[in-house]
Formats: sequence, structure tokens, C-alpha cells
Amino acid sequence: MTRNLNRSCLLVGAYILWLLAPLILAAQAPSATDTQAPQIDAPAPSVEADKSTDPDDDTTPTMFPHWKDSRFLIGGQANIIFQAHGPFHSPYQGPNSLLPRGEYKTSLLGTLYLAAQAIRNPKFAMDGLFDLESAGGRGDSEALGLAGFTNLDVVRNPNLGSTPYMARAQVHQTIGFTDKMVPNTRTQFSLATEVPERRLEFHVGKMSLPDFLDINSIGSDSHLQFMNWTVDNNGAWDYAADTRGYTYGVVSEYDDKVWSARYALALMPTVANGIDLDWALRRASGQNWEFELRKSLLGSLQPAERKGALRILSYVNHADMGLYRDANKEFLAGVGTRPVIQNVEKFSEVKYGFTLNFEQELTENIRMFGRFGWNEGQHESFAYTEVDQTVEFGGDYSGRRWSRPNDKVGLAFVSNAIKKDHQEYLKLGGLGFLLGDGNLNYAREDILESYYNMHAWRGLYYALDLQFIDHPGYNKDRGPVLVESVRMHVDF
Repeated sequence: MTRNLNRSCLLVGAYILWLLAPLILAAQAPSATDTQAPQIDAPAPSVEADKSTDPDDDTTPTMFPHWKDSRFLIGGQANIIFQAHGPFHSPYQGPNSLLPRGEYKTSLLGTLYLAAQAIRNPKFAMDGLFDLESAGGRGDSEALGLAGFTNLDVVRNPNLGSTPYMARAQVHQTIGFTDKMVPNTRTQFSLATEVPERRLEFHVGKMSLPDFLDINSIGSDSHLQFMNWTVDNNGAWDYAADTRGYTYGVVSEYDDKVWSARYALALMPTVANGIDLDWALRRASGQNWEFELRKSLLGSLQPAERKGALRILSYVNHADMGLYRDANKEFLAGVGTRPVIQNVEKFSEVKYGFTLNFEQELTENIRMFGRFGWNEGQHESFAYTEVDQTVEFGGDYSGRRWSRPNDKVGLAFVSNAIKKDHQEYLKLGGLGFLLGDGNLNYAREDILESYYNMHAWRGLYYALDLQFIDHPGYNKDRGPVLVESVRMHVDF
């Protein structure tokens, strides 16, 4: 086994060098812009778009200069992840198992960001936003077998292919309630460089809900931080989305000096993990409420400049969902060869849950974060992943101490769980849209992830990532498994 692993590592290294060499050479040539993965399975933007770059400064965070005060924004990013794991213990496997033999896969996500300000008055600013995206490649075992899958860029239906698609198309409107202005980070979601301190904002159109909700500056960006689904997002938040992680909806947000309140209404998929959305809001919808407090969580124990934040989110989904208990009862009564959740689905079923998200600066270079999530777990996992309860803690360390301010080291631990009816469904041979070993000796799925992200040149970053997963797919009979990753990220 050791010989096979060493050989695999050599092959991985050679393949990565071969894959990235032409991109590195191309990046050094004067060129135009390019770029979820899907975030989808797509998270928040990787780079603050308002930071203009000096063409002669190799430490700037984007490949090409950006227009700092322009009415327009053009940007992009590309993210390539090579991921592999060796053989692991597995006395059996099912249709949706992580394969126990060694394997390796590559994913590629590219996004082009376009935006324009229709109204530039900060008190009533209006932006038009459009993103074009392409998601290619595949995940290990076709992104099956893990509730906390190891690559957030992977589209869970590889048959969709890499043909470019519209990822986001939105109108962003600001309504200010005060003349006092505060600085604002210019991103592809908001072009203003200053905004009213008290204001109401609306985003309407095609979007990814994690662009606005459950955001965490330490654990939300799979392009410069962690890669695992349940580290970068709260696994128990079954947020409304299609297979690629996008939906149509409206997000309203009220911002004050140290707090914000948000409400989002979005379309649900017609089937679990489906690409088509149900436009009948009377029978299917995802509703989300979030409150955010931006204040140090340690009070007088830390200097006043140490930033902190606490976010509490609740959600209610209405969709054509089934109860795990009903599927189990049907099978035990002699119907079929295994329980099938799709056979017991009913219109306008309700699934709800709650999440908590915090972050805190401890020193100039050290930050910590955490999440807790819970949902009722009786209804089938429908849109994001198969998690009914999750606990997560982690942090990162800046490279300022060794004169590399854009480098980071990160470490996070997450433990995921499912409820008894969900456990029984998998034990009886049922299949979810991610899990199904044909049997189940239940245990919590525990994941430890670490990374080092290195800023190589201007907008070019490389990262090494390790994920240790105990009880993959909640199965004590299988694993553990170690997943190694190499990532190249370019911000244009």
C-alpha cells in the first residue's frame, strides 16, 4: 500500500505541474480577463474588487488593474483543484459510496464578473450584476459518499458538462436613511465605495444564497480558504438551490452601525438536488431570516480594535419532500427491495432549521470561527447536503509573521450527524442524493481540514490542503480516509 501511495503522489505532482504550467505562462502575458464553484456551490467573492493594482507590484491581489471609482466592474477568477485519496478500509460499498480504491480527480471553475452602476448617488445607488460561469471536471467518486464532501467547486451532476451558464443576474438597490456615509468594500455584488450608515438593500434575480447569508470571513471562501462543503457552509442549512447551487429570489437587508437583519425568499428545486426550479411559490419556496451583530465577542478581554461577529439564521423550506419514516415503513411492510424516499413525497411539506455562526479576532494574526446547525431531520435532505446537525470550530493564522501578509494557514474541525429515521433509511439500503453504502453502522462523520494558501505573484495563489475523514458517510465500518489536494487560484 505504501508503494502505491508513493507512486500516486509522484503521479499527482507530475500531473499538477503539467496542468498548471501553461496557465502560469499565460498569466504572465498581458491578456484580458477570464474566470464553484458552484457555489455551490459558490461562495462569497475571493478578492475585494475595489483594490486597484499597481502593474509593477507583485504583491497586489489581482492579476490586472481594476477601475477603483468607475461606473463599471470587470473581473474574473479561475480555480483549479486536484484532489486524491488512497485506498481505505471498506468491507462493503453501495451505489453512492466513496470508492475505497485510490482515485484522483481535477475540477476547474471559471467565472466572469460584470457589473455596472445605473444610479451612482450613494443614498439611492442601483447596480446591475451579471456573472458567466463554467464548471468542469469531476470530484472523487462523482461527489458521492460524503456528507461533508471535500471539494466545494464540484457540481454534483457531472453530466451537466462544462458549457458556460448564467450564474448570477441581479439588480441591487440601496435606499439610504441617513446622510452619514461609511466606507464600503467594492465587490461584484455592490459597486459603491461608500454607503449610508443606515440603509436598506435589495438583491433581486438569480443568485446563490451563501453570497449573502451564513457568511464568515474565515470559513466561507473555497478559493482562498477551506475546501470542504461543511466547513465553508453550514451543512445543516438546506438552502434553496439547484444542482449548481443557484436559485432565483430576493434578498432584503437592513444595515445599521453594528447590526444587520436579512430576509431571503427563493425558489426550491422540483426534485432533490435537481437542476430545475419550481416557480409555484404557493407550494414550494425557501424562506430565510438572519440577524448579524458586529461586535467583539470577548468584551473587555480583548482590545477594542479586535473585531468579532455573531450571526443567527433560521430557515423554512416548502417543497415536494418525503419523510424518511414513511419510506422505512413502506419498505418494512414489503414494498420494494429497499426504501425509496421519492415514493412517499408530498407537495408543500415543511422542513426547518436553525444555525449559528461566529468569528473573532484574537490577535493581529490569529482569528477563530465556529458554526452550529440543526434541522428537524425527518424530511429528506433536499438541496445542499445530507446533514441534520453540525458542529464546527477552526481558525486561521496570517503570514505577516514571516513577511508574507497574503499567505494564510487554516485549521478546522467539523462533526456532522443525521437523525434516527435518516440513519435507519440508509441502514435498510435507501439512497439519498449523496449517500448510500447499502448498509450503515452509524457514527458521526468527523472531518479535520488544514491548508496553507500561498500568494505566489499578484493574483496567483497556490494551496496545499489535507482532509482527514473518520466514518465517511456516517459509516463506522468504512474509513478513515485521507484526502490530499493542490489548488491553483487566479484573480483577474
